[in-house]
Amino acid sequence: MNICALIPAYNEENTVGHVISVLHNIKEVNSIIVINDGSEDSTSERARQVGARVIDLPENLGKGAALKQGLESCSADIILMLDADLIGLKTEHVYSLIDPVIQDEYDMTVGIFDEGRSMTDMAQKINPHLSGQRAIKADILGKIKNIDKAGYGVEVTINRYFKKNGRMKRVELPSLTHATKEEKRGLLKGLVARFKMYGEVLKTIFLFIFD
Repeated sequence: MNICALIPAYNEENTVGHVISVLHNIKEVNSIIVINDGSEDSTSERARQVGARVIDLPENLGKGAALKQGLESCSADIILMLDADLIGLKTEHVYSLIDPVIQDEYDMTVGIFDEGRSMTDMAQKINPHLSGQRAIKADILGKIKNIDKAGYGVEVTINRYFKKNGRMKRVELPSLTHATKEEKRGLLKGLVARFKMYGEVLKTIFLFIFD
């Protein structure tokens, strides 16, 4: 089976290199694509340095649009989705995500942080549908409409489709975490980014309710 890893990234020069380096140790992963979503730092250069293919978007279009660009640029049986800001990613985390899909036990896995940092662990246990760590059968993922318009609500969009059309499994990812938006951007800008994220998630949920 061919596996394509898609990593949407916006100003993640400090962490994207490690994520890519771990993927190079997974023989089942055939291609690694970083979608640089209008970053203003060295995310693109760092990703290329460690051997990823990079798609540079001219401006920040949002997570959903970035993933859509990646999907249109790869051919695979399974899509591995990972965030670019992961801290502590190991090969065993990746195998926990891809193995159940490779074995055709499930159509999608959703990774949940566990024993990483209390703040990020709690957030994912409260809102597991927001996790960006997933392995998904490409043929089913390709049938989902309007991914590019979902922004940070893209995971909600994917979950809703798979609840009706696929088999899902949550898998724990021990000691894995990521920096919060406030840590990466400062308190004020981080809070603005967080409110934007939750706003796009709520917008997606409301669209489904009234669909």
